[in-house]
Amino acid sequence: MRTAYDRFGPGRAGTAYDRSGPGRVRVAYLWFRAFRRTRPFWGGVWLVAGGWTVLKFSLSSLQLIVSTGFGGVAGYLVGGGMILCGLIPLALPAQRYTFGLIGAVLAVVSLVVSNLGGFLLGMTLGVLGGSMMVGWGAKRPRRRAVEG
Repeated sequence: MRTAYDRFGPGRAGTAYDRSGPGRVRVAYLWFRAFRRTRPFWGGVWLVAGGWTVLKFSLSSLQLIVSTGFGGVAGYLVGGGMILCGLIPLALPAQRYTFGLIGAVLAVVSLVVSNLGGFLLGMTLGVLGGSMMVGWGAKRPRRRAVEG
């Protein structure tokens, strides 16, 4: 498998062995663009943001969580599960359906177990991210214009 530097590097991003300056920034940008286009990036970002919101609004002191039992821990489990469901498809894009559905279901469950799903904001972001992940398709290469 070729790296972004092999594809975009020597001829387009500066000299072959230039490891500093604008050439390196361009190679990093082109690598990130290729990464973003070959994975359900924005769905993962929204699902992680929703999970962080649910986790943030369910944070409280450990003594309170121990005293409330599973109800206090459920916010941590649901928020952490949403974050994981957003990160795993970035590494394994073929698993986007499974983790997108699980993330969307966890977002809806957060409505019950964690302060109205992070006061509805975390739940909304999680459902949006999960649905974007399920609906994502790999970007097809552009067709070249017919010369003539």
